[in-house]
Amino acid sequence: MANSPIFTIDGLKANVEGKEILKGLSLEVKGGEVHAIMGPNGTGKSTLASALMGHPKYEVTEGSATLDGEDLLEMAVDERARAGLFLAMQYPSEITGVTNADFLRSAINVRRGEGNEISLIKFIRQMEAKMKQLEMNPEFMHRYLNEGFSGGEKKRNEILQMLLLEPKIVILDEIDSGLDIDALRIVAEGVNAMRSEERGFLIITHYQRLLNYVKPDFVHVMMQGRIVKSGGPELAERLEAEGYDWVKAELGIVDETVGQDEEEFKIPMNTTAPKY
Repeated sequence: MANSPIFTIDGLKANVEGKEILKGLSLEVKGGEVHAIMGPNGTGKSTLASALMGHPKYEVTEGSATLDGEDLLEMAVDERARAGLFLAMQYPSEITGVTNADFLRSAINVRRGEGNEISLIKFIRQMEAKMKQLEMNPEFMHRYLNEGFSGGEKKRNEILQMLLLEPKIVILDEIDSGLDIDALRIVAEGVNAMRSEERGFLIITHYQRLLNYVKPDFVHVMMQGRIVKSGGPELAERLEAEGYDWVKAELGIVDETVGQDEEEFKIPMNTTAPKY
């Protein structure tokens, strides 16, 4: 990856079971940048992550999402992953019969392409090194994918996948939920180790605590399926100290969830990251 990626979301709208959740969200993430999206429950944050990755439950009805100019919305899920998009899920699935090692080696080889597959020895050495970095038990290499893993172990496993796959754009969907302080630190160290001009991050979180370890460049507040306010790291600190009521009061928002009617929500939206 010689070039800095550009991930652009423009006017994205998405439905779940016929109900509009995303209502015209726009954002641009470049290589070397860490963007954090914060907001109360029910404002569309996880819907954004799932829609971008191509979950079939989420129907994109309007807008665009491109990675280095390529239309992600026209791609199947596996094609989005091969293009360099990665989602660390809030609730990773368990897959019986497929070991962690087999899953990861297959995923790496798909990204590398036919004729450029990673050798078994090189893969094992890389996986062992990354597992050591994340303080994971080496036995997890041979365990079925996420089966019997604790919540914290599943989250570390998501970061392990990120470290080995080396994507262009990383979306972390509440990767900090359910983690104790030690697990949070280890996960954050894994994220920080991957920060570079060749990679951009979009971190979805409720809490400041992850952002104490992974310092964002931009912080965005999401309400009513849109980004309503953007700022720097100090915005996350204020949200942690004061909550979201001041944002609602400042912008005239009564109901921050996606339940409010569209015509009742006519405040101007700050949907682009500020430039410092």
